Amino acid sequence: MKVPAFPPDGSGFDAFVRQSAAGLLRLGNILTLDRAAAEDLAQETLIRVGLAWPRLRADGNPVGYAQRTMTNLFLNQRRRRRPVPIGTIPEIAREDTALAAVDSTATVRRILASLPPKQRAVIALRYVADLSDDEIGRLLDCAPATVRSQLSRGLSRLRATLTTEG
Repeated sequence: MKVPAFPPDGSGFDAFVRQSAAGLLRLGNILTLDRAAAEDLAQETLIRVGLAWPRLRADGNPVGYAQRTMTNLFLNQRRRRRPVPIGTIPEIAREDTALAAVDSTATVRRILASLPPKQRAVIALRYVADLSDDEIGRLLDCAPATVRSQLSRGLSRLRATLTTEG
């Protein structure tokens, strides 16, 4: 089996990593809702981009390829792995704004975790990666109308959950 060569120095891959790693990590963090899992996802994404780098440079859209790769890796992992339900954490009295911020972040993460993976991916690609319906559709291999439908359903579910809890 032939092992593909990783991009040599001077190919532009290092600059691509420096420029896009933070954005990929942000996207991974919203998709996985876990910092360590986001780092693993970003690393696996960059490895795959690196292996495909010669072809990507010729195509001219390595960022789109990286976003699509990350989203596909995330969705594939979610299909294989079933989440383990955890009990609810009892409410504690809020003592300061820092604690309130942590609490609201945890609430947002928990609510995002309740969404189906594809809806979460669409919301992340729209609001974190700032992509259009057409761009998200190309990344997820679906029609822009499907993207709008998934986005609408996901946002409705988020609103309903926030309304009942808030």
